[in-house]
Amino acid sequence: MSAITRDEVAHLARLSRLALADEELDHFAAQLDQIVGAVARVAEVAADDIPPSSHALPLTNVFRPDEVRPSLTPQQALSGAPAVEDDRFRVPRILGEEA
Repeated sequence: MSAITRDEVAHLARLSRLALADEELDHFAAQLDQIVGAVARVAEVAADDIPPSSHALPLTNVFRPDEVRPSLTPQQALSGAPAVEDDRFRVPRILGEEA
């Protein structure tokens, strides 16, 4: 017995505003049924003595600490810019935004 019916797929398609052919409804019903079955198998394996995790391997932060370092002055950073205004890059206005 299929857990996901053709009518449920049609309902989801309507909610998603997708136009699906009859063959697609049957095809997606079978695929979604397989997905639900796979999730059920994973749920069977999950045990209370296994802590939840987001990754298979432990992760550590690989970023360096934030440290103040010498950098470009605003004039150096803007020296190659085609247009500058108030010590900032001047770019064309888009989407009719107001200034």
